[in-house]
Amino acid sequence: MHRACADRAASPRDSRTGLPATLRAGVAPPLHTLSPALRGAMIFPGMISRRLVVKRLASGLGMGWLGYEGVGEFVLGRKERELAMGFHNDAPSQPDAFSRPAAYGEPAGRLVRCTLCPHACTLGEGDRGLCRVRAVKGGRLLTLGYGNLCSMAMDPIEKKPLYHFLPRTPILSVAMGGCNLRCLNCQNWEISQARPEDVKRLEALPERLVQVALQRGAPSIAFTYTEPLVTFEYVRDASQEARRKGVRTVLVTAGFVQEKPLRELCRSIDAVTLDVKAFRDSFYREVSSARLAPVLRTLEVLREEGVWIEVSFLMVPTLSDEPSEVGAFAAWVAEKLGPETPLHILRFHPAHRLTHLPPTPLHALQGARQAATGAGLRHVYVGNAPGSDGGRTRCAGCGRALVEREGFRVVADELRDGACPACGRKLSGVFS
Repeated sequence: MHRACADRAASPRDSRTGLPATLRAGVAPPLHTLSPALRGAMIFPGMISRRLVVKRLASGLGMGWLGYEGVGEFVLGRKERELAMGFHNDAPSQPDAFSRPAAYGEPAGRLVRCTLCPHACTLGEGDRGLCRVRAVKGGRLLTLGYGNLCSMAMDPIEKKPLYHFLPRTPILSVAMGGCNLRCLNCQNWEISQARPEDVKRLEALPERLVQVALQRGAPSIAFTYTEPLVTFEYVRDASQEARRKGVRTVLVTAGFVQEKPLRELCRSIDAVTLDVKAFRDSFYREVSSARLAPVLRTLEVLREEGVWIEVSFLMVPTLSDEPSEVGAFAAWVAEKLGPETPLHILRFHPAHRLTHLPPTPLHALQGARQAATGAGLRHVYVGNAPGSDGGRTRCAGCGRALVEREGFRVVADELRDGACPACGRKLSGVFS
């Protein structure tokens, strides 16, 4: 599991809910649509009612600004589109040194619509997007965390997880506060669900970040721990600077992004570990406040753009632990991305709002692995499960064991110039 930075500045708490006072509104499914395992684990226990939302929008902006679709969703319950509200009047009173003009925004009447991710938050003056990173000040959309790191660490690259990209090398891992998902099982919720200004500040502009990587002997940099796509401008600039200096860059992401910014980022990103939450849209809506289709499209675009991809799938007991679901996803990966795309099946450990669920049983992980290989994938791994043989890489041609791992440590490596010494078949991946 990724390490998270627990240092966070104190913020005012709501006396009724115990949550930060800024969490006044958000996107969450109606309670009656949730599975029994999720009732009582709502993303925002103190979220205001649908009627009150409409009332406040009507009084603050005028019912005309809410629009036909907004009224339809909140009053009539229509689901044709998501209304991503963000956080009203939560932008900083004064932009600081970490604020920059944001890419991918457009006018929406007297409001501003963010077009970076599928939430498409439509914001008024002083409002903050659902990701907590993008806000409107002075009529402009700003990104608020440019170079404001809350975590920096040297990791083995296998921890991302990446098994077929520069194996046995260290990677400089960095994060900034914020995320555009609301995963109930988030391991790093202290920083992913925080505003950039509320977490520990470690200033590292793109040039400085690349310099640190070179000084520490890291051939690559990972944007990880939270959701790097919401800090698009920094990741774009830092990855471009890294490429100029011969340093590779990696995204560890949930992939909930629009196609246009993703394609721009693909010009300077070398590898991606994409965390697929489930192979059902209902899971995405109930557990992560997102949707599946944009994530699958992200995988297709990465493949089209030639970025190295490894995919992870977290098996959450009672929610996403059916081997048949993993098998169906593996079949999709084999068809759309190729049968030699690595798939990492990860064991769930209780965290955040799902602490009442147990860790994933080992037999379920092994059953899912068998289903994935049966669906046509050649490289299927099991992670977060010490003692299993889920870290072994075999030749897709003759089946010889090529790489043995214990946790994040490579204990045996038989590769010769990225190929099998027995049959000479090249292992898919990036090895130099």
